[in-house]
Amino acid sequence: MQSVIFHPDLCASCKSISCLMRCQYIEFSGIDEARAERKKINSGLDSRVLHECLTCYSCQEYCPNGNNPFFFLVEQQEKLGILPAPIPIVKEQLAMMAPRGRLEPQKAHAPVVDMCAFPMLTGCIRPPLFENASVFSGTDFFCNIMWLHFAKNSTIFERVPKMIENIMTCYLKDSGPDEHSMAELICFHDECYGTYTTVANAYSIPVPFKPIHLFDYIDKKLDELSGKIKPLNAVIAYQRPCSNRLIPETDKTLDRIFEKIGVTRAARKYDRQNALCCGGVPRAHQRDDFADELLEKNLNDMVASGATYCVFNCPFCMATLAEAVAEKGLFPILVSDLVQTALGG
Repeated sequence: MQSVIFHPDLCASCKSISCLMRCQYIEFSGIDEARAERKKINSGLDSRVLHECLTCYSCQEYCPNGNNPFFFLVEQQEKLGILPAPIPIVKEQLAMMAPRGRLEPQKAHAPVVDMCAFPMLTGCIRPPLFENASVFSGTDFFCNIMWLHFAKNSTIFERVPKMIENIMTCYLKDSGPDEHSMAELICFHDECYGTYTTVANAYSIPVPFKPIHLFDYIDKKLDELSGKIKPLNAVIAYQRPCSNRLIPETDKTLDRIFEKIGVTRAARKYDRQNALCCGGVPRAHQRDDFADELLEKNLNDMVASGATYCVFNCPFCMATLAEAVAEKGLFPILVSDLVQTALGG
């Protein structure tokens, strides 16, 4: 199996072991224990971390050296057969999310929006924010980053290059502004952008197009549509998704978006680098008690913040929490739909 780019010597010289010491789900007696467990992982040995890891991506953001500690951890889980979810569930998911060969090439025009495996959300791509956009979705274009939650690095290596080829062949081959410019792809989901940037770099997978994060697209578009903005004057609670840990720079762009549409991001205990998983991942791992605990912590934190909206950028997070936050009096909404509301769309 191919390996991610990881430098054990750089990890061994780390003084903070932030990847483990800052973990919100695994406790250590101190930095010496954390260092010892990290050494086991780096040496290809079993470690309790490999069994207890929630696979929330956080250590990838916490690493001060950009050394891909989470990707390497997942690689070791797979090598040692320590799968976070029961094997029947992993097999079921692998079959359900496999490419189907249902490719329908079409002449695309900018902006080209990748909805990943969420065709049910294509209604979000509408004017004025997405005027005349080309849209595609389906498992033949699925970014496959979810396998990080299931210790299946091998599936990422196997499927992602094919997905990239499908995207280029079916939608982006002739969509560049000119023959000398790289075609641009707007990634509706954090996970897609994280795949075609951070993951692709760590796994040495070439990407022949320019990924554009949804937030960067919206931020720029709001400047063009500034005359149509009607400030919402609302307080929102943002459920930061796991995948944003791979691309933390985009969180600042989101703050600019909120400012432009007149909403205040509530100061919460469980936001930004302290964000908690929505609970959907441990539920998929059949760790229901853990999932219930995370759900309660998130809900209580959101209610205490005084927010009236709960804003999501991950469809999975929204599916996990939407009903629960609505019962608490918060309106669940995606970032793009919140912006459309401010634009009257």
